[in-house]
Amino acid sequence: MNKYVERVINEVKVKYATEPEFVQTVEEVYSSVSPLIDAHPEYEENAILERMVIPERVVMFRVPWEDDQGNLHVNTGYRVQYNSAIGPYKGGLRFAPSVNMSIIKFLGFEQTFKDALSTLPIGGAKGGSDFDPNGKSDKEVQRFCASFMQGLFRFIGPDVDCPAGDLGVGAREIGYMFGAWRRLTASYANGALSGKDPLFGGSAFRPEATGFGAVYYLQEVLKHENDPIEGKRVAVAGFGNVSWGVCRKLAELGAKAVTLSGPDGYIYDPDGITTQEKIDYMLEMRASGRNKVQDYADKFGVQFFPGQKPWGQKDVDIIMPCATQNDVNMDEAKKIVANGVKYYIEVANMPTTNDALRFLMDQKNMIVAPSKAVNCGGVSVSALEMSQNSERLFWDGEEVDKWLHKIMKGIHDSTAAAAERYGLGYNLVAGANLASVEKVADAMIKQGRAF
Repeated sequence: MNKYVERVINEVKVKYATEPEFVQTVEEVYSSVSPLIDAHPEYEENAILERMVIPERVVMFRVPWEDDQGNLHVNTGYRVQYNSAIGPYKGGLRFAPSVNMSIIKFLGFEQTFKDALSTLPIGGAKGGSDFDPNGKSDKEVQRFCASFMQGLFRFIGPDVDCPAGDLGVGAREIGYMFGAWRRLTASYANGALSGKDPLFGGSAFRPEATGFGAVYYLQEVLKHENDPIEGKRVAVAGFGNVSWGVCRKLAELGAKAVTLSGPDGYIYDPDGITTQEKIDYMLEMRASGRNKVQDYADKFGVQFFPGQKPWGQKDVDIIMPCATQNDVNMDEAKKIVANGVKYYIEVANMPTTNDALRFLMDQKNMIVAPSKAVNCGGVSVSALEMSQNSERLFWDGEEVDKWLHKIMKGIHDSTAAAAERYGLGYNLVAGANLASVEKVADAMIKQGRAF
């Protein structure tokens, strides 16, 4: 490892020892870029790696809100605006009890490089709150969103920062926050938030974007291996919007997802989640607020494995973790390898622990694709929504899908080319880090040391 890279990683481990998720992400990105640093001594001269680690701005604020019984609650809101060297900050808002500064920082750091890969002019940010929308009434969610925007509105805007949705933040929450933004700013800058309803400037294709984009990336991997997608059996985690998009597109292309998972366990459907009834039921499960994947097993009469994850499931060709971070640890990775799976395609943000990811990458017969490349579809369509908003245009779903397919192919090709250029073969994880860090670093240098 390059001595400069090693020094910065060690400094991060010491300085941010209380933020394990953030440290893990920095180590994952930086451990791949030694060939790039060797080729560009000006990066060390300009302290690029140290500057990338520290966000340009961190906003933290209280979010008081009233429940339906008149009781006052207080949550914490966050927005970490990491890097705007390439364009306005862009990244989701997450509402979940697990949200804390370490998680938001790691997501924002990762988002910077994901957005750089998208080929679109956007920077990286992330935000959210430890508020849990599950089990809340519509009015409670609306009151929370209005209070959250009261703390955030001064720091966002079409040319500054355009947040989107993430875990716990869908079209409903974005709509309520956009309404609050309009009241607070007395303006209709609809590029201030993305993921909106198409009635007021949203993209016609946003719910499908991340899942469809992940499958388009998978297609390019399979083409590289001269391996058809038809007939492939895929283990999928989660059952939300992303998993729904993955299952839907796989079915359209002749493959099939055979697992879904939730906090309660996972289901195995040997016939695949391929019919319209099954795919539509995934939306019903998410809308119910029960957050139980067992509902699918009960409805369709398939096996349910309580308290387990689907990574030990046999007779699958492809693994696609779509749920949350650190979902695949070393024990789960060993099960995947023992089952002879060839393709490991990360979809969720950082779903694999560092040791498990390295273990999977070390397998000679396995291809690993990283989340920062695979799940670019969502943020890419969000950025396209910003373009539509700025021009007061509306593109139909067919047009957006065409752009998405082109973008995902470009992301695959650029990551593969970067790995090849630095003598790493078809290493998509290293290629994604090399291509994205190089792009951000060059933009920072050209804008001066004060940036």
